[in-house]
Amino acid sequence: MAAALLARVLSAVPGPRYLLRCSNTCMVEKWFSKYISSDNRPKQPLTAYIRFYKDQQPIYRKQNPDISPLDITRQIAHAWRELPSCDKQAYEAAAKIERQTYKEQMAKYKAQLTPAQEEALKEEKRRKVAKRRATRRKRQLTVLGKPKRPRTTFNIFMSEHFQEAKGASVTGKMKNLFEEWQKLPSSIKQTYYQLAEDDKIRYENEMKLWEEHMAEIGRDDLIRIKNRRKMSKEKKTVRKATLKKRDTTLKKPLGSKRASPAPSVKKSEE
Repeated sequence: MAAALLARVLSAVPGPRYLLRCSNTCMVEKWFSKYISSDNRPKQPLTAYIRFYKDQQPIYRKQNPDISPLDITRQIAHAWRELPSCDKQAYEAAAKIERQTYKEQMAKYKAQLTPAQEEALKEEKRRKVAKRRATRRKRQLTVLGKPKRPRTTFNIFMSEHFQEAKGASVTGKMKNLFEEWQKLPSSIKQTYYQLAEDDKIRYENEMKLWEEHMAEIGRDDLIRIKNRRKMSKEKKTVRKATLKKRDTTLKKPLGSKRASPAPSVKKSEE
């Protein structure tokens, strides 16, 4: 069935030269590579813990109907850590078998791909890795307490009037609020411009303190490049001043010491 579908797709798609000419407009090649890479690719095997989680989740949910899904996940994770090795073996053995099957299926799948489709797979993998890294970095910055970015004028206006805005959905409310914002007089908008400027000052002050803390704990990679260079120069200046002060203290004063007068000798009385 999949082969027949691919044949119909190939018959409907124009030649390679036309694909190159219209890649920016018709997006046929992009759709085709996405279909190949996403729909027909073998699914990743489940890990031993995920198998245990899927088995235990309905049980925990039935026994604890009032607790949140996050608490259920924590309880299952704790149960997995406390599970004896002999009970884990069944889940680990099933995961190992499925992982081996996945490798065999992936080998067959890759053998059928064209060079263009292989490149599309690599690009898709790069996007996923980049997305995971961005998510991990964002979570890390939240834990480290990075200040929130300053809000724009429309963000401030929207947060104040979102609840009473017209519209059944979030998109509808935002659309109506944007139309109201455009019709708003300049005199009223000026208030929101001032609030946005104040929020920028708040952000810069909090970021300065946060970046100084990041420098103290050795996380210079999280400091903005312009401030990283500035802080590096300030450190060098402080270091030079400290060394100069220490050298001045240890160095002997210039010039010879004043000769002390010779002790006077009294002449003996004759």
